Amino acid sequence: MFYRGRRLRKNDTIRTMLKENHLHKEELILPIFVTEGNNVYKEIESLRGNYHYSIDNLYRIVDKMNEAGIVSCILFGIVEHKDACGSEAFNDNGIVQQAIRKIKELNEKIYVIADVCMCEYTDHGHCGILDEDGYVNNDKTLEYLSRIAVSYAKAGVDMVAPSDMMDGHILALRETLDQNGYTSLPIMGYSAKFASAYYGPFREAAHSAPSFGDRKSYQMDLGNGNEALREVEADINEGVDIVMVKPAMPYLDVVKEVKLNYNIPLCVYQVSGEYVMLKMAVENGLMNESVIEESLLAMKRAGADLIITYFALEIAKKLGE
Repeated sequence: MFYRGRRLRKNDTIRTMLKENHLHKEELILPIFVTEGNNVYKEIESLRGNYHYSIDNLYRIVDKMNEAGIVSCILFGIVEHKDACGSEAFNDNGIVQQAIRKIKELNEKIYVIADVCMCEYTDHGHCGILDEDGYVNNDKTLEYLSRIAVSYAKAGVDMVAPSDMMDGHILALRETLDQNGYTSLPIMGYSAKFASAYYGPFREAAHSAPSFGDRKSYQMDLGNGNEALREVEADINEGVDIVMVKPAMPYLDVVKEVKLNYNIPLCVYQVSGEYVMLKMAVENGLMNESVIEESLLAMKRAGADLIITYFALEIAKKLGE
């Protein structure tokens, strides 16, 4: 006798009853780009369907989140003044700090995550403090990342997410936050962040491309899977609360291995390049729009508990229907 799997695929009812993985809108995290100025509500050319918001226009995206049922966002700031140490990142009245306070004012229940990095704030576009030879000084950078995290905590953020890929950054942030009385503030680490070409549209949107060289000395090599597990384990040992794999779809093998090896909440980031490819394929009639939901379901199947995605609003609306 051979296996008749089709018996349990006969109609939509039985298929739905036996579906192993489901998307839930509560698992989706929406990236938001906040910029300086007034009355800014401008579509991002490299990320069509996403916008730059000034503080006075944040109500627009908060209203959309409320309508769609999206409960969490992650903030990225765009600033005019940039310097060698990214001082605007730890300015207590900086753009992200203002955004945290404004979103909480508009809806205190929205769970606000703030990306902790320096590339958007430095005049050289790298994710840390540079030595004289242009190499990112790991330990010096930890001091500044810690200052950023504390500044976000003071503003009322719900979670910080360091994306810099410096060695020891989770421990540095955890110790500094605890010393400043923020022992209950969780950290989501960009634990396995690869030096990917999929980040291109984001770098245009966030004005964060490096002015020279690349980030391969601190972000992970594309071909390394075992190293990703070492990075995840290091973050866990340093006290991280949630780990992340970034990008998502091209690295689902890593997502699966992390899920199998570690009992800790796992987030994936469906990055800008993934978003743009799918969006353009759908808009040009090359693929059915169901491919978007399929891509997210693949991440859930691989083991993701949370998904950062630029599709959050439209998928949440579809799930609500």
